[in-house]
Amino acid sequence: MKLTTLCYIEADDCFLMLHRIKKKQDINKGKWIGVGGHFEPGESPEECILRETREETGLTLTGWQFRGLVTFVNTPGDQSEYMCLYTADRFDGELTDCQEGVLKWIPKSEVMSLPLWDGDRIFLRLLADGQPFFSLKLCYEQDQLREAFLDGKRLELFDIRRPDGSCTGEVKERTLAHLDGSLHGTAHIWIVRRLAAGKFEVLLQKRSTNKDAHPGCFDTSSAGHLSAGQDFEEAALREQEEELGISAQATDLAFVGYHHGYCEDTFYGKPFRNREISTVYVYEKPLDTDSLQLQEAEVESVCWMPFEEVLNHVKAADPLYCMYEDELAMVLSYMEETSSEK
Repeated sequence: MKLTTLCYIEADDCFLMLHRIKKKQDINKGKWIGVGGHFEPGESPEECILRETREETGLTLTGWQFRGLVTFVNTPGDQSEYMCLYTADRFDGELTDCQEGVLKWIPKSEVMSLPLWDGDRIFLRLLADGQPFFSLKLCYEQDQLREAFLDGKRLELFDIRRPDGSCTGEVKERTLAHLDGSLHGTAHIWIVRRLAAGKFEVLLQKRSTNKDAHPGCFDTSSAGHLSAGQDFEEAALREQEEELGISAQATDLAFVGYHHGYCEDTFYGKPFRNREISTVYVYEKPLDTDSLQLQEAEVESVCWMPFEEVLNHVKAADPLYCMYEDELAMVLSYMEETSSEK
């Protein structure tokens, strides 16, 4: 196994960042990271970070804090790495040139805009939030972050996407994507039942009061984010089964189109910026709502509601309805176009 340390030295609301551009063979080539390195035989984590800091920066740390343990797993077949993560706010000495790269004080507010490893963004957010000592596991496949676990619990990772829905290659943890408004993928399924005279009802879910956004609000029948590496149709089928207990086939979903949505709000005192590209589906197979198996953590209840009533609430900007008017228009257009076929 590999044992390493990493430290983010802070002063005047800045981090001392190292731009790794000098070494020819460098796994961190082009990235910005903190300072640190590999243990030497017999060293403790503190001895390692003090030595590495002196060697790379010329500074002697006089005040530091052990913030977390980061486990890196690289597939296929590479060794695991265990990294002791520190922050430091007191030091002596003058900054010197570094053989590893270029040192620069970067305002903390600008650090996330630098070329960083996707996993580094996660632990930098934890540091910024003042998270108590944590254990973070980051699983990479070559340079792509595939899984992340915080204190043993899986974190949601999203592929960041272009306006056409294609992936940029960047992966972000859910909280980070909603903090900066990064475009990511979702799937929306509208369960409908047709009535007489061209009318129809939609099944709405009432979101759990524990949700991180729009708690207790009425929402699409079933919806969810695309996990990193997942496609839209796969996510739609997964969400319908997880949230409602409906085991559907791809042929049961009628594709309506793509929808671009954005909303900005504050929940639990934190900004929430949701920028998404969604595939919109309609599901018309008969179902008994009493037999649905609701996912307690996500869905409080479900109810049928006339489409016109839902649309009126959304047009009136009713805060209990977290849906998009133009997406409802897509569903209405589909239902009208297919009414003669039913």
